Amino acid sequence: MRARIYQPARNAMQSGTAKTKGWVLEFAPASAREVDPLMGWTSTTDTTTQVKLRFDSREAAEDYAKAHGIDAEVLEPNKRKPNIRPLGYGENFATSRRGAWTH
Repeated sequence: MRARIYQPARNAMQSGTAKTKGWVLEFAPASAREVDPLMGWTSTTDTTTQVKLRFDSREAAEDYAKAHGIDAEVLEPNKRKPNIRPLGYGENFATSRRGAWTH
């Protein structure tokens, strides 16, 4: 079985970082999806694609894959730029603002 181990990115619709500290082991599809001729739905007989195992650390995920004979590929997470400073709404009206605030 092929799998990938990665650290999930934060949700683009949220500013928080919940559920991004752990690591996920996710199996690669073993067979292609097929289209049902009657309804037109896509389906597969491979149920391992529905499994996502969550771990607290990268080492724990790698140990699990090694112990169960899973060929896993580790994907390194992209780090955020350190110069991004979160601003509050009040920063729009600060007297030390560089440019004029307009609508």
